[in-house]
Amino acid sequence: MITRRIILLSTAALTAMAILPTAALAEGRVIAGIVFQQDQYMKTVQMGMAAEAKDSGVELLDANSDNKLEKETQLIDTYIARGVQAIALTPLSADGSIPAIQKAVDAGIVVITWGSTINGDLASASITTSNIDLGTNTGKEAKAFLDKFAPGRKVKIATVAFKSLLPEQSNDRVDGFLSQVKDQVEIVSSQDAWLTEKAITVVSDILTANPDIEMIYAANEGGTIGAVQAVKKAGLEGKVFVFGIDGTEQLANMLLDPDNVLQAVTAQKPFEVGTLAIKAANDVLDKKPVEKNQSVPVLSLSRNDPDGVKAFLAQLKS
Repeated sequence: MITRRIILLSTAALTAMAILPTAALAEGRVIAGIVFQQDQYMKTVQMGMAAEAKDSGVELLDANSDNKLEKETQLIDTYIARGVQAIALTPLSADGSIPAIQKAVDAGIVVITWGSTINGDLASASITTSNIDLGTNTGKEAKAFLDKFAPGRKVKIATVAFKSLLPEQSNDRVDGFLSQVKDQVEIVSSQDAWLTEKAITVVSDILTANPDIEMIYAANEGGTIGAVQAVKKAGLEGKVFVFGIDGTEQLANMLLDPDNVLQAVTAQKPFEVGTLAIKAANDVLDKKPVEKNQSVPVLSLSRNDPDGVKAFLAQLKS
């Protein structure tokens, strides 16, 4: 009777475990999520990570490397000592981030990269949006604009990027854009300015030095916002047009603004990136099959499609 009772209890316990929600099974699990700056994109990724962590019942530790490789290393060392089960981060360097990540992997920690990647196979999964696709998509919007605005002539443009910060990402976004408009433009200036205040100064100087410029392409959120503000500061609405990358509430509102400065951007889906990063970490830890390289599609937002922009805004606020 005792043996039979033990068997029955064991069977009941196994059955109960089978129907427990994921949150209960993941109880006690700790995952670290590392961003490298506090723009809207990164904040939204953090929101996605937090939402998935809550749904799956894991503890999420947020951190910011502040664009400093040494701080990224320190954070990873801290999480190794803390005994986290996984780290989801956007690495600052394809090669420079490897030593710290190698230490984490050697300590038995699952590493998921998102936004950017590292060389080699250390990461269990990588969640990215193609930077070539981001640039190419905005380039297609710019080409359609130029076909109507300046048929048969070349337009002088400037590019504003972040090559000194993340050269691979920056080059892909710029090269993708130029691949679509190379026969319609003349590049008169190529500068780095990925934060808004810096971009305002840089683009203002470009406009002063090149009074015949007609288009600015900015490769990230801060550069795009700064470029729009610089054009407006110079009183060049309707004369200089901005195309950019990233999708935020501020950029969406700029597309709806009747000033006619920002024409189109290509948005990433940061909330989805965040949720997929934590889900991948949990799946690896649960020994479930995980796709090694996961690509999140891009999203077009254009002044010519105000309904689409409004729908994007509504989604951000939901």
